[in-house]
Amino acid sequence: MTRTAVTTSDAPAPAHTFSQGVLAGGLLQVSGQGPVDPASGEYVFAGDVAAQTTRTLQNVEAILLAGGASLADVVMLRVYLTTRDDFAAMNQAYGDFLAERLGAHAVLPARTTVMVGLPREEMLVEIDALATIDRT
Repeated sequence: MTRTAVTTSDAPAPAHTFSQGVLAGGLLQVSGQGPVDPASGEYVFAGDVAAQTTRTLQNVEAILLAGGASLADVVMLRVYLTTRDDFAAMNQAYGDFLAERLGAHAVLPARTTVMVGLPREEMLVEIDALATIDRT
């Protein structure tokens, strides 16, 4: 199976040794994204998980688009939070973002949310995605 790296300047450049996304067969896996402004490379919205969630989803969406997919093609989003206390605010921002992009009656992606330690202290949230690509 052929694998192809997906890259875009509309999302932050990887800080480490991984691709922004990988196309393989009919799947696009988007690497975990955080609240980074792609133009400046800076982490944004310190202490505001709702704003960080929106920025993070914008980064995920940019990689999906670069790979020929959209949020409508996503079958799974995984959300990583640093504290359970941020769940409600993240969930509201997440829901608002998806409703704006997909509409109120869309089939929503499956989701897992876990509490973890993230690589940067200023990161309150990280999100990755798995999408299907229709190649017909």
